Amino acid sequence: MSGDFFTEEHEMFRRSLRKMLEKDAYPYFEEWEHKREVPRWFWSKLGEQGYLCPMVSETYSGLGLDFGYSMILAEELERVGAGLASGIVLHSDIVIPYIEQYGTEDQKKRWLPKSITGEFISAIAMTEPGAGSDLAGIQTTAYRQGDFYILNGEKTFITNGINADFVVVVCKTDPNANPPHRGISLIVVEKDTPGFKRGKKLNKIGMHSSDTGELIFEDAKVPAENLLGEEGKGFYYLMDKLQQERLLVAIEVQVEAEEMFRITKEYVKSRKAFNRTIADFQNTQFKLAEMATEIDIGRNYIHTLVAKHIAGEKLVKEVSMAKWWISEMAKKVAAECLQLHGGYGYMEEYEIARRFRDIPVAAIYAGTTEIMKGIIAKEILK
Repeated sequence: MSGDFFTEEHEMFRRSLRKMLEKDAYPYFEEWEHKREVPRWFWSKLGEQGYLCPMVSETYSGLGLDFGYSMILAEELERVGAGLASGIVLHSDIVIPYIEQYGTEDQKKRWLPKSITGEFISAIAMTEPGAGSDLAGIQTTAYRQGDFYILNGEKTFITNGINADFVVVVCKTDPNANPPHRGISLIVVEKDTPGFKRGKKLNKIGMHSSDTGELIFEDAKVPAENLLGEEGKGFYYLMDKLQQERLLVAIEVQVEAEEMFRITKEYVKSRKAFNRTIADFQNTQFKLAEMATEIDIGRNYIHTLVAKHIAGEKLVKEVSMAKWWISEMAKKVAAECLQLHGGYGYMEEYEIARRFRDIPVAAIYAGTTEIMKGIIAKEILK
């Protein structure tokens, strides 16, 4: 199903990207899942062919395209697998917009061109061992000492954390600020920064090819020129950019639901029991009808929001609705599809097993389902 905002140029972009993925991603994806890493050469391949960071301005070697292209990138990577989409989409359309909007000219020239080519991989470090949804409760601190910030703290569950060349770190530059969120700033930490080290690569239930790790800062000495935007404005920058992040998560899990439904529909049409195909049973037909209906509702709502997002509308409530509802819908679809596969669904060689493992975290990261409902209620009661 195509949104009204898609032009022939968008569809050409999709076709060429899909062709590239058929050659350079699908044949290797299971290997990447096993090795728990997407290789650097694949990042470079995406960059060489103009698929990374499509929204970045031509001034910084980008293409200056609209969000529709970012949506296509997320969708086609997700069709390969959630582990592939996770880190690349985060780099391309979640982290890089912070640099382009809030960075100085020097910062943009230093980080954007190599991020577009895939030479640089980026990450954003919000979550800590003791602070997830409560961003104002972070404990990582940075204090100014001459021409440097001295950064101390730990971050965890950081996508691209192990391989990132630079990380946008959420920290407190004023621990005594009242309210606390007014003391939060964003500082970019580069990979060779003294006092910065990686912790362990985390062993996740799913999304195995997406590297997720711990970051440790022990008197890390970061140049003051790496402050992103203004001191004390970090929380507001995060709130501004979370709309696009949550919309991208909704897009990704929508694709997961569609893919799980597709492979399950084909399976039940071919698998036989009691001298009939599984698809011949009324219970199966009802389950398929229910899933198809909810998946269609999700797809239509996504297209509505993307059109509004491209037009520059503020969609805090609507994006929060999409993020929680589609995430939970995809979890239900995963469970139903696994059940319809029977015992084979529990076998790793069947694609449904991987997608079943990959989907639950979508209701946790980028704001849990509970946080989304709280935001919606707050917007409704304004």
